[in-house]
Amino acid sequence: MKRQRVRLTMLLGTMFLLPTLGTAASGPEILQSQCASCHALTKPSDANIDRLWSRKGPDLWYAGVKFNKDWLVQWLQSPTVIRPAGVMYRNAVKPGEGTTDAIDPGQVPAHMKLAAADAGAVADALLALGTDAGLVQKGAFQPAAPNAMAALLFNKLRGCSSCHAGKPDGPPHSGPELFTAGDRLQPDYVVEYTRDPQKFDPHVWMPKLELNDGDIQKLTGYLMTLKQAGAQ
Repeated sequence: MKRQRVRLTMLLGTMFLLPTLGTAASGPEILQSQCASCHALTKPSDANIDRLWSRKGPDLWYAGVKFNKDWLVQWLQSPTVIRPAGVMYRNAVKPGEGTTDAIDPGQVPAHMKLAAADAGAVADALLALGTDAGLVQKGAFQPAAPNAMAALLFNKLRGCSSCHAGKPDGPPHSGPELFTAGDRLQPDYVVEYTRDPQKFDPHVWMPKLELNDGDIQKLTGYLMTLKQAGAQ
């Protein structure tokens, strides 16, 4: 098969040249040939602050306990912006009005798109990563009736909304948006990551908030209600 070279962008963030993807390669082959140069597909041995600041794309070595398959397959075919300032926000921040910084969208390239067959294969390969790493306890999320305090915890009391957008029409933030969290993320992962982000990445800037389990469960339950077709 003749393979034309086209300008695309990496799976979750930075621009580079890729050959057009066909359906002949398997999911693991696509990951290794197209994604491994920018994403950690195995747990990094050099988990230091320099690696965090210089990485080109987010780590994917625990993707299997993080993403929902239906969302992942669709997103790989038609990517949307998850991190308004890219994987490293300092590269996209510019002076704004007054004392407020702004994000330069020109520094945040679009994401590459995969054909449907490739998207399904890559999703399956990603969802096999990190499932045996002991990061997430199955059943960590304990669903309960909606709690009126949950939105308040997110938007005011725990400071989540200072870094994460809970609505698609809000201002851009330094952290990934969460108004599609219910579609995108596995609830057990949200519980474990909220409880201890540094367990996933020792130097990630997401703070360990020392929340009690009740608040973590409420926040997770709230985030699971935030979906693309009608974020709350």
